[in-house]
Amino acid sequence: MAKSYTLLETLDYLLDSSETESCLEDTEADDSEPEDCNPPEENTGLEEESDEEYEEADADQTFESKNGKISWTASPPPQGPGRASSSRVIKLTPGPTRFAISRVDDIKSAFLLFFPSTIQNILVEMTNLEGKRVFGDDWRDVDWTDMEAYIGLLLLAGVYRSNNEALSSLWEAETGRAIFRAVMSLRRFRRLSKVIRFDDRTTRSAQRESDKLAPIRDVWNLWVERLPLMCNTGLDITVDECLVPFRGRCSFKQYMPSKPAKYGIKIWAACDARTSYAWNMQVYTGKPKDGQPERNQGMRVVLDLTTGLQGHTVTCDNFFTSYALGQELLRRKLTMVGTVRKNKPELPPALLTMRDRVCFSSIFAFTETHSVVSYCPKRGKNVLLMSTCHKDAKVSDREDKKPDVILDYNRCKGGVDNVDKMVASYSCKRKTNRWPMVVFSTILP
Repeated sequence: MAKSYTLLETLDYLLDSSETESCLEDTEADDSEPEDCNPPEENTGLEEESDEEYEEADADQTFESKNGKISWTASPPPQGPGRASSSRVIKLTPGPTRFAISRVDDIKSAFLLFFPSTIQNILVEMTNLEGKRVFGDDWRDVDWTDMEAYIGLLLLAGVYRSNNEALSSLWEAETGRAIFRAVMSLRRFRRLSKVIRFDDRTTRSAQRESDKLAPIRDVWNLWVERLPLMCNTGLDITVDECLVPFRGRCSFKQYMPSKPAKYGIKIWAACDARTSYAWNMQVYTGKPKDGQPERNQGMRVVLDLTTGLQGHTVTCDNFFTSYALGQELLRRKLTMVGTVRKNKPELPPALLTMRDRVCFSSIFAFTETHSVVSYCPKRGKNVLLMSTCHKDAKVSDREDKKPDVILDYNRCKGGVDNVDKMVASYSCKRKTNRWPMVVFSTILP
């Protein structure tokens, strides 16, 4: 049932957003232009005149939204042009927190900040419990030093980019790596891989009734709680989803054809747009227990992930962006920039039509709190962005005349994608059929 739902959800998402996202990618190509966007030189002056007339004619227009509830104007709001400044004041200095700086002396101490004693105790206690159940009297209890050795070898395999290399090859006497044999035997490593656990097996069934993430929920929550304590984000935050590759059995496994892995566990993430530091993360566990799709899921995810932030600008794609989200974020002293789907009822139809649109032209619409731009990167194509941060119709002096809204969106939208890239480059995930181990391997890097 979970797979059927996610396929329908994905198809709906692609139908709504594929045209907008492909157009937006076209606008990022600074050195190339569509062939049909290059007018003959002798007609350039005439086209510029027609552009000016077109903009003047639209300057005093009022647009009604599709649902008739919102009135948009072609002129900026009375508070004047520029970016919204009063809500874009962050009180904490971006970068490592004082808490982290005062406790970090070397690489190990930095790593242990993310693995406090509460997580250590869970790993050691639950692993010993499962080890005794599986191996009986043949099991030798592990302590945190043993777990550090095991985790260290996983990380080292990621550094060597050998996470897909056979264990027998890594421990081979002549062609393997001596450090693996020096740390622990291959037999010991395989035993730990088999029995490492993050919860009590005997109580798991009852917990799963209300929480699909129960097998690793305690460790995950404790780890996520540490993320904001270590680093303050900059002014711009990116909210997006990432997919952890996994094809084994999992009740909330997702199918996302736009991702390289296509199948895996989806994680919502809020990351610093400049450094890609993951400030907050949330595992998506599928439909609620009643089987009904979650309404306004994108809005709920953004509000959950940005709880505790103030003065920041949230950049998100058209799955999340809506007029209601912008309003709620403003109440929390946050601003928003994002692409928006063409079927949103709060949009004015005048911004959706492409008839007589000139290439590289932009049409703006404003309310007291929001602005929307319709940008034409090539003939017949339309890119829509909504912002509560930009308060004017400023367009860059570049050849493609991109609005500032698009430039800011392109600058900040890759925060979560960079996390995906970095984790994949040094992945420590071993081949496994247990999805909790896949989530744990995502925590480690």
